[in-house]
Order: sequence, then structure tokens, then C-alpha cells
Amino acid sequence: MKTLLDTHVFLWLLTDDERLSSQARQVYLDPKTSVYLSAASFWEIGIKISLGKLTLKEGWLKVCEEQMQANAMLWLPIEKRHCEQVSRLPFHHRDPFDRMLVAQAQVEDLVLVSSDVCFPAYGLPCLW
Repeated sequence: MKTLLDTHVFLWLLTDDERLSSQARQVYLDPKTSVYLSAASFWEIGIKISLGKLTLKEGWLKVCEEQMQANAMLWLPIEKRHCEQVSRLPFHHRDPFDRMLVAQAQVEDLVLVSSDVCFPAYGLPCLW
């Protein structure tokens, strides 16, 4: 299975947050699962830190990169075709970061791992 982690799932994995579902944790730990993390998630983290909506220790980028490498996570850049797909999406969701994750999951044929209840409205395979 090929999965794309929502930003909050990635952060919850890093902090071993109890809100992370057991199914999401199992899929993440399954060596047969390819786990992708979007550039949109790092963009979202940076924006939320700058707005004071998220507090992470100095050097968070290095910690995140180390965790990605240690857990064999794959980097998913934002491509032009992802941006084009965003323009086709209905407005079930207004969050620009989440809309990009939906577009990337659709274009790349990925299962989106998220607790967000809006994602299934896009006809997208989701896991929580």
C-alpha cells in the first residue's frame, strides 16, 4: 500500500500522541507500506509556527528530516500536475494545505492517512 500522511498524523507519530489511531499506527509500521510526506506538510508546519499556532523546538526541520530518514519515509514534492488537480477539486474543504494533500493523493494514487472527516467526500481512499 502507498500512503500519504496528513500533517497532524506525521506530528502525532513524532510525538507518540495518543490521538493517533491504532490502524494508522499499524499501517505506518507495516514494512510493506510506502509512506509519503508532502512538501505541503512542511509548508504548513512553517506557517503554523510563524503564526504561533504550533510550537516546536528550534531545529524542528532537522528532527523531522531525521525521522523521515530513520523511518524510510518518502518525500513528495509539489508538482505542477498537483496544482492543476487542486483547481479541479470541489470545495468540500477550504484549507489550502489539505486541498493539496487531496490533489496529491488523487494524482499519485495514494491512500490518505488522516483523522479529517472531510476527505472521504472527495472519493479518495482514506484510512484512520
